[in-house]
Amino acid sequence: MAELEVVEGVVDEALPNTLFRVKLGSGEVVLAYLAGKMRLHRIKVLVGDRVQVQLDPYGGRARITRRG
Repeated sequence: MAELEVVEGVVDEALPNTLFRVKLGSGEVVLAYLAGKMRLHRIKVLVGDRVQVQLDPYGGRARITRRG
């Protein structure tokens, strides 16, 4: 299994169904969803939070894996 690229970004917008628009350090904006463990432990993510995301190698969505 290929390693996913992990980058830092800032949450720009909160969308329904735990989707977020995240602006990465490179200036790119991606659509990201909340990782399962973050949902399970009910970790809140708000607009303006710094988050760590794993980028999909096919250019789809990203997964938010860490806040802070």
